[in-house]
Amino acid sequence: MLASTSSRRGTSGRADTAHRLQAREAQLGKVVTQRLETQLAWFRGMDPADKQWVSVVAKSGISSFITWYQDPSTPLRGVLDVFRSAPRELVRSVSLQQTLQLLRVVVEVVEERVPELAQPQAQSELKEAVLIYSREIAFAAADIYARAAEARGSWDARLEAMVIDALVRGDSVDELASRSAAFGWQSQGSVAVLIGRAPRRSAHKSISEIRRAARRWAEDVLVGVHDDRLLIVLGGADDLEAAALALSHYYGPSDVVVGPEVSTLAEAGTSAASALWALRTASAWQSTPRPVHADQLLPERAIAGDDSAVTALIEGVHAPLAAGSGSLLETVTAYLDHGGSLEATGRSLHVHPNTVRYRLKKITGLIGHDPTESRAAFVIRIALVLGRLSSVGQLSRAHKHTPGS
Repeated sequence: MLASTSSRRGTSGRADTAHRLQAREAQLGKVVTQRLETQLAWFRGMDPADKQWVSVVAKSGISSFITWYQDPSTPLRGVLDVFRSAPRELVRSVSLQQTLQLLRVVVEVVEERVPELAQPQAQSELKEAVLIYSREIAFAAADIYARAAEARGSWDARLEAMVIDALVRGDSVDELASRSAAFGWQSQGSVAVLIGRAPRRSAHKSISEIRRAARRWAEDVLVGVHDDRLLIVLGGADDLEAAALALSHYYGPSDVVVGPEVSTLAEAGTSAASALWALRTASAWQSTPRPVHADQLLPERAIAGDDSAVTALIEGVHAPLAAGSGSLLETVTAYLDHGGSLEATGRSLHVHPNTVRYRLKKITGLIGHDPTESRAAFVIRIALVLGRLSSVGQLSRAHKHTPGS
């Protein structure tokens, strides 16, 4: 008899508490919004639209609790459904920690008002229900964030692979701009592409390690394997030389090439194309440094059929010499033809060897290549050949190889 009476009182007390909760739901929601403003700095810093969404989430937490309190077997869907329907940018910008802070404010507001919401004999039950609810909703929120992170990671990996493929294919600037915007590239600094053979047995774990290592050197990073080549795209690297040297450790045992720096990721196809041509032709230079800049292999690239290398050599070497004063083109041609002999060059030009020496220094300053050094002499000789062929219209552009092939 006593047990039956106690049961009826318990049921009556719970129903009374549920009724009071429903009657004060709007008031509780208003207090929660005010508390968010005073306690959470990240909430105060939001724009009005995002604040409104967060307030809706908080109020939904109260509504969900009331529904669950009336029937504890009810799934905790309310607040979670709001998270799912919120704008993706908002869900990304509000971290799990901030979500838990939000839920804590809701719980605190309800706990503080337990004496108003429940009769004395039902207050302990309400407090216990609040604790159970807060625990369950926290676990559920953590699960949502874990699933979102997993899905976002998979999506980001697919976008990254698409950008890498676009770079290797040589897609247009507009196409790359679109893909890089979707990926979320943030760096405003210059961009360079590093290319080499992929390490053996490369796996997702090793790619993750490479990405972490690259992030120490640059503001933004893309990493991917295309066929047997590993590409690392660095955005906003403070010291590209040091970065390339450090990251070359992650490539296979062959050459590692650094593409020329470009202004944006959308233009990185140019850097990648140069680097791919250089990688294909690096074996022609017996003492290729590792890493090597793509522009250091302009002669080999030009001979192999890279039209951009042909243009770079003509415009960077032959054209300035041809336009320069003081018989610079004639002097360097004679110097190379006479095996680097100052005396023989002077005799062929009817000038003193010191005059030849003076002109060679002037040439070095003009084109950035010192004719007295063997590698630079080779670069200049190839550039002069290409320049002469171009000037008489005999430079064939029939060979159009695809750098990624």
